[in-house]
Amino acid sequence: MERAKESAVWRYFTLATPTCSTAVCNVCKGNVSRGGGKTATFNTTNLIKHLQKHHAKEHAEFLQLNKTKGKGDNTAIAQQLTLADALQRREKFPTESLKALGITQKVLEFIVLDAQPMSVVEDEGFRRLLEYLEPRYSLPSRKYFSETALPELYKKVCEHISKEIKDVKSMSFTTDIWSSAVCPMSLLSLTVHWLDMSCKPHGAMLQAKNFHGSHTGDTISAAIKEMLDQWHIPLNKVHVILRDNASNMKKAMDNMGVRSLGCFAHTLQLVVNEGLLSQRSVSDAIAIGRQIVGHFKHSPLAYSRLQDIQLQMQMQPKRLQQDVKTRWNSTYLMIQSLLEQKRVLGAYIADNDLPSTLTANQWALLEKTSIVLAPFEELTRKVSSATASTADVIPAVTVLKRILAKEGDADTGIKTMKKTLLEAVNSRFDSVEDEPLYALATLLDRDIKTDTLQVHNLQRVQKMH
Repeated sequence: MERAKESAVWRYFTLATPTCSTAVCNVCKGNVSRGGGKTATFNTTNLIKHLQKHHAKEHAEFLQLNKTKGKGDNTAIAQQLTLADALQRREKFPTESLKALGITQKVLEFIVLDAQPMSVVEDEGFRRLLEYLEPRYSLPSRKYFSETALPELYKKVCEHISKEIKDVKSMSFTTDIWSSAVCPMSLLSLTVHWLDMSCKPHGAMLQAKNFHGSHTGDTISAAIKEMLDQWHIPLNKVHVILRDNASNMKKAMDNMGVRSLGCFAHTLQLVVNEGLLSQRSVSDAIAIGRQIVGHFKHSPLAYSRLQDIQLQMQMQPKRLQQDVKTRWNSTYLMIQSLLEQKRVLGAYIADNDLPSTLTANQWALLEKTSIVLAPFEELTRKVSSATASTADVIPAVTVLKRILAKEGDADTGIKTMKKTLLEAVNSRFDSVEDEPLYALATLLDRDIKTDTLQVHNLQRVQKMH
């Protein structure tokens, strides 16, 4: 009713009551029906027609007023169009319509790009969201996405990658084997890397397949060869394969007759492990720190008390970092977290028990250990980035050697660890500068600006050839 009264036509008509079925014309004082059989269906169509038929001057004024207000020249027709549009919105899109196919494609991309489970299309909250955004869209079933949409997308992506690498003369690869933490299976992966005509780097995961049986060099080489054959990549296009340092992986590459390099980050892991375990006092301090972190990890009550102390000291509540023995940088992060919470832990043990505590000397050892390991952690992050390349290896090893060889007063208590770390670096990276792949990559790297290093590498390359 209020909405109808907004029309400019009511400048020429008057209602005796809001629910009256007729309106009185202000010009001729005649009664004009408002149409419809009840209040909800009243409209202004008859009123407009009355002005048009009997009062031309007033009708012209009405049209001008409506036009000025931006409501068109016929409110009744506009209302009818709005009603038709509303009815149309209640109808679902045909399954094969461009709009429906487009939304389905975006839902599939959401699942793939964000690693969402297929079951998300059955989740009530997700379905409500789509219903609110577009009521006319019918979300396909989980079976459709898993058995039809995803295989079709996979096929398109494979065709695109095949087209991209078809004319590439030389490609590099990375491969690895890892075991699932949730089911008894192993996966073998193969990723390709190449440069386009403008020397822009590209990369794509070609396959991650279930790897059955014993992980011998023969079975690994056979599996990788099979994956290369599926992508129609001959061995003469394989520039180098980056692998871990396990003997079975090295043997697999030798069996295939391709050049390979061990993982730099994995070698750093071995170097740090030797250094950390070389000095009993340091390894003991780390073991006690691991017990302290484990205490809070397995006791919600203990962590709650620790959090209360953090708040009392006006510190942001933060959990202690648990380390994983197979990843040395997690041990570094654990040491860092313990050092950050040193005052909090001191306040905690005043009223609570811990399985073990660190002495003042052990705290000092952890601080010095953290300083020594900081460059290793930084290099690990750098070589683990998506933009890392073999050109980073020689400069990284050079920097590590210089840092570890430098002695200072702050080395008291960790000299053995630094010495062993330096020996491990020299031992495990002894031939890195004699490896043509590393030397050439460093020589050609645009980011290497030091002329001396360029000349040094060039001389080594000349000697190799």
